[in-house]
Amino acid sequence: MNKAFVKENDDSEELEEEVAASPLPVGSKNYITPLGYARLMEEYQWLLNKERPEVTAIVSWAAGNGDRSENGDYIYGKRRLREIDKRLRFLSKRLEIAEIIDPTLPREDSTRIFFGATVCYLDFTSQEKTVSIVGIDEIDPLRGYISWISPVARALISAQEGDIVCLRTPTGVEKLEILAVEYRPIEIPTFQAVTVK
Repeated sequence: MNKAFVKENDDSEELEEEVAASPLPVGSKNYITPLGYARLMEEYQWLLNKERPEVTAIVSWAAGNGDRSENGDYIYGKRRLREIDKRLRFLSKRLEIAEIIDPTLPREDSTRIFFGATVCYLDFTSQEKTVSIVGIDEIDPLRGYISWISPVARALISAQEGDIVCLRTPTGVEKLEILAVEYRPIEIPTFQAVTVK
């Protein structure tokens, strides 16, 4: 059948993309540090109060210029509005289920590894690595920030200094020796707005 006569359902494609972008285990909270939460909220507020109204004004202006089918401002603006709305829905859902955990607050057992811990360990090649266990929206490999649902974090959770844990990888089981555990502030860069003109 000719594609011109078939109405494609953009909503189902958007839903599939949102599900793919959300690797949280079903029914779990979105664990996040205070700075990570602030960063998501900052982005949400900027999109809602700054970028969306600006793009809406451009689309309104472009719609008044006549033929919309060949109007680049109108076509690009509508596409950008869909992207902004999609991101706002995503952020709204993430913030709604967020459970803020401050790694610097005292805890019952600060020798065990939980969310927010910074862990130094030896990998299977005897190379020393340091990682901080953070939320999925705070991952930053260059800073050593790994998600609490990553395989490495799952292997480390509940262990303590001196323990040897097993990490299951596609190539087999690797042993990690935990050298140090500490709870310190996690530095998350602030949201940087990027305006496309």
